[in-house]
Amino acid sequence: MLEMDLPELFSRRMQKILDQEFEAFEQSFENEIATTIRVNFLKYKGLPALKPVDYCSSGFFLSRRPLFTLDPFIHSGVYYVQEQSSMFLEQAIKQPGHATDLKVLDLCASPGGKSTHLASLISPGSLLVSNDVIRARSQILSENLKKWGNPNVVVTNNDPYDFKRLPGFFDIVVLDAPCSGEGLFRKDPSAVLEWSPDNAQLCAQRQQRILADVWPTLKEGGILIYSTCTFNPAENEENIQWLSKFASVEPVKLTAKEQWGISVTDAAGFPCYRFYPHKVSGEGFFMAVVRKTGAEDRLSNRKIRENPLLASKGDKEMARPILINEGLDILRFEDSLLAFPSDLVGELLQLKNTLRIVHAGVKIGEIKQKDLLPAHELAISTILDRAAFPEIELTFEEALTYLKRDDISPLSVNKGWYLVTYRKMAMGWVKNLGTRYNSAFPKEWRIRMSVSEFRDEKLKAEMAKFPL
Repeated sequence: MLEMDLPELFSRRMQKILDQEFEAFEQSFENEIATTIRVNFLKYKGLPALKPVDYCSSGFFLSRRPLFTLDPFIHSGVYYVQEQSSMFLEQAIKQPGHATDLKVLDLCASPGGKSTHLASLISPGSLLVSNDVIRARSQILSENLKKWGNPNVVVTNNDPYDFKRLPGFFDIVVLDAPCSGEGLFRKDPSAVLEWSPDNAQLCAQRQQRILADVWPTLKEGGILIYSTCTFNPAENEENIQWLSKFASVEPVKLTAKEQWGISVTDAAGFPCYRFYPHKVSGEGFFMAVVRKTGAEDRLSNRKIRENPLLASKGDKEMARPILINEGLDILRFEDSLLAFPSDLVGELLQLKNTLRIVHAGVKIGEIKQKDLLPAHELAISTILDRAAFPEIELTFEEALTYLKRDDISPLSVNKGWYLVTYRKMAMGWVKNLGTRYNSAFPKEWRIRMSVSEFRDEKLKAEMAKFPL
């Protein structure tokens, strides 16, 4: 049980909003927090024997919270740990009846929960641009999307204002706006100490600035999915009303079944969806969806006569045999080869000329003299033809040793590159040099736990119970 003193002004406001439900709301802050994950079904073949999240086809509850750092599956992008309320995003993507292939922007995307979810929801012919304005956070975002493994993803590091240079480009804009974080009070008690009415008001003003900046990049007929993790009406319903006063919009209604526990509110005719911790097992969350009815001057999408990014014939011949997706082009950035959907290369060039790109597609590897050194993200991607490389299956302890980037000595006969796996799931590369193995696991991704911690037999037995 948790004990928490909520700010007095916050409690007064919530009592006014919830009336007779306030006591149950206040008591919910003493309840244990449910742990939920989303499974990457492009990698995990099967259905976990877990309780599902009602409104998310890949979301599941865990009966306990394990030490995720010691699970090789999370490092391979098999699942993502995500708070369940925000998984309602799936309904906003599936229900409005979009076209098959979409251009989607996740504007404030780090660390990547909604972006990895979007990557699972959109078609292979769609484009996902995931952005974060803070450089360090964009690197975290990039890492998580590389682990998820989709080739139709671009990660950028830009201010929302920069997207004005792409008018009418996106079919869907997801804005999970920076907020006062009231919905995370139970999960992160430090958020309580940082809360103040003035800070909440500043957040509302910043959210309006972001909305105004990003609005031109949404095409006519496109939808904006606006969400926060706060209860404050000034950051939620009032911002939807504010948007409707300066922009041409219409409401988009989503199905919210009664058993889901979602509270539906009204913002001058625009339905809004609130998640309260006394009614759902997740944390506090808000979402509203609107459709743009006014047009922007769209960026011309001229046909590309010559693509300066396309790799040479020799580079393509080197890379093609190790990929399974025929709808990919092989591009070259300096000494690296990149796989990216053929039909989206024109859009990639537009983005490259407009934004700061952190990564795009899946890096295949680097060219050293006439050899291709395979990239780690290729190993854990969804486009690698695993028949192209011999594999070495690691034990649990060997897998953790590999993730720590310490030396492993698995059994193999021939020299060369091997794909190392754990429970048949790809983890990365090692190269057999004859006398030793070189690990190609990224130094910046390695786990830093002590040897004694991850060799502890009790802990290993506990992790063996993990349900995936």
